[in-house]
Amino acid sequence: MARVAVLKGGRSLERQVSLRSGARVEDALERLGHDPVPVDVGADLVERLRAERPDVAFVALHGPFGEDGTVQELLEIVGVPYTASGVSACIRCADKVLAKHAMRDAGIPTPDFYAFNETAASQGSALGIKFAGTTADVPTALVAAFSYGDKVLLERHVAGRDLAVSVLEREGGPEALPVVEAVPHDEDFYDFEARYDIGRTDFVCPAELPDDVAKRAQAIALDAYRLFGCYGFARVDVMMDSSTGELFVLEVNAIPGLTETSLLPQAAEAAGIDFDEVVARLIELALARTARA
Repeated sequence: MARVAVLKGGRSLERQVSLRSGARVEDALERLGHDPVPVDVGADLVERLRAERPDVAFVALHGPFGEDGTVQELLEIVGVPYTASGVSACIRCADKVLAKHAMRDAGIPTPDFYAFNETAASQGSALGIKFAGTTADVPTALVAAFSYGDKVLLERHVAGRDLAVSVLEREGGPEALPVVEAVPHDEDFYDFEARYDIGRTDFVCPAELPDDVAKRAQAIALDAYRLFGCYGFARVDVMMDSSTGELFVLEVNAIPGLTETSLLPQAAEAAGIDFDEVVARLIELALARTARA
């Protein structure tokens, strides 16, 4: 049995999502026989960790501080093992502009883009995304996006099917799970509200795709996972162009959501891996990484 600090909440715009992810992880840890210690992350995090003396930390934080390598580096400084990707992988995944350049350099297909300084491009869960249907709509969309930070990514819209390929480290290495398709009911695209409000989106898993297309999506996801140096698990968001069938990677999420509507747990279940197994595996990998070090 391990004493597990579940890091959740925080101050990002994804606080509520993180609290839901963390609560679900705590329930799983109790079923697995571990001792979960809920930690709503704030300025006293170091003091909390020193007082609680956890064996390992389960990072269920989303957005800045949780996904950008900040809390990971802090955990390394205080000597607490933690789940999922390390500092450098989180930095590369969280900075969407950096990630786009890395994918382009590596030959991983991603929509054409421009970056503007003035960090909406570093938010997750589709936060700060604005759709510009015409050229005239672009200035308004940029102004709205800048309200989230001082850097904005302008990306070519790919009209088509919204897919997600989750990756989980198994005994033989990283494995791409069945593809999930998100089908929003009323929205033009899969935005933050459609992602997390129960009932606003249908999820199809496995996605109804030809075998060769599903395998290609999984292969591209694994390429992106390895490119960024992810560990434990991740989710790769992919768009399938409805007119050409081409696949484009939008982003890689180093700390994917674990809520009731999150895509990785659905993909794992479709692969015959229940949620408790996912949590157990992530704890096992965190401790194994520390043992190797």
